Amino acid sequence: MNDPIRIVIADDHPIFRKGLRQVIESVPDLLVVAEAENGDEALKAIEAANPQVVILDVDMPGRDGFAVAQALQEKRVAVEIIFLTMHKTEAVFNAALNLGIKGYVLKDSALADVVNAIKAVSSGQNFISPALSTLLLQRSRRATQFAAQTPTINDLTPTERRVLRLVAQSKTNKQIAAELCVSVRTVEHHRSNICAKLGITGSHNLIRFAITHQSEI
Repeated sequence: MNDPIRIVIADDHPIFRKGLRQVIESVPDLLVVAEAENGDEALKAIEAANPQVVILDVDMPGRDGFAVAQALQEKRVAVEIIFLTMHKTEAVFNAALNLGIKGYVLKDSALADVVNAIKAVSSGQNFISPALSTLLLQRSRRATQFAAQTPTINDLTPTERRVLRLVAQSKTNKQIAAELCVSVRTVEHHRSNICAKLGITGSHNLIRFAITHQSEI
């Protein structure tokens, strides 16, 4: 028989915590090892109880769920996180996913979803409350649109690509200018345009990009 999945619940509403605990512990292979009513208590409980999964209310006194999750990441604590929230807004949802949160459960469906969420994140999968499927589709659609709009090497002019090839060879602006029979200022202008088109900041990052993508230029 496998050891049960150890869980910490952090929520500032005791009645809600009790209901959540009852649902979780009705499943034989799940065990709630600690509860907390605010962010600071949650961090202490996680450190002491060493759970595999922590269920965090996004809106808690003191440190909220986001602050606790960031603290856990900074400390490299090996625990999977499920956010509990009333928020159905795209901004909060995307902020959670950008932080690497694997579970996002709405409070009004938590009693029905929490067991599936725990089992999913503990096995390395994601779980999003079905009611948020529209937000997930919107996120995917925007990511696709962003990728389609993001400039690539193919958006550079022939001269800019030639300059980038010479940058990849670690040539200075003066050497590039001599090879292209243009002024150093013109080379600087080309490099500036390349950086703007590719979203690169700084000469060192441009050189790194050029060397990394040399075969594509």
